[in-house]
Amino acid sequence: MALKATIFKADLQIADMDRNHYADYSLTLARHPSETDERMMIRLLAFVLFAEEGLGFGKGLCVDDEPDLWRKDLTGHIELWIDVGLPDEKWIRKACGRAGRVAVICYGGRPAEVWWSQNRDKLEKLGNLRVYFLAAEASQALATLASRTMRLQCSVQEGQVFITDGERSLTVEPEARSGRG
Repeated sequence: MALKATIFKADLQIADMDRNHYADYSLTLARHPSETDERMMIRLLAFVLFAEEGLGFGKGLCVDDEPDLWRKDLTGHIELWIDVGLPDEKWIRKACGRAGRVAVICYGGRPAEVWWSQNRDKLEKLGNLRVYFLAAEASQALATLASRTMRLQCSVQEGQVFITDGERSLTVEPEARSGRG
């Protein structure tokens, strides 16, 4: 019998001063059996960083041709494609051909640095791609906020994301490594 996804609920209050976006969101996240709390929380961070009407979670790990998050226009054209982790360079090129903008949020410390050094030259040529890196300590700290029911306040200012659940707080600063996407 196949393992089923674990369902998480997240109520987010987002105050993004960099983009002048202020909104509350009630989200349902399905954590794939092979997904860690760390990866799931980075998907949630990606939502905070790019939050706007129409942004939603894709099937991600379950389906090969869908991102972790995306936003489509009313005609079905993909305006924004977001992947988390260390995707294959060919997969990223394909995403750049299908979407107006593509963002990749990398994490994992040393493996992420190796991935970047192996793919940097090819990825920097993609005009609609932006690659972000999270420090290993930051992504691990995010995982500590994971719970089946989350109420998080998130503030974004000058590229820093401050997140609190009322008891614990942390600051995450994704580092943009390439692109204009």
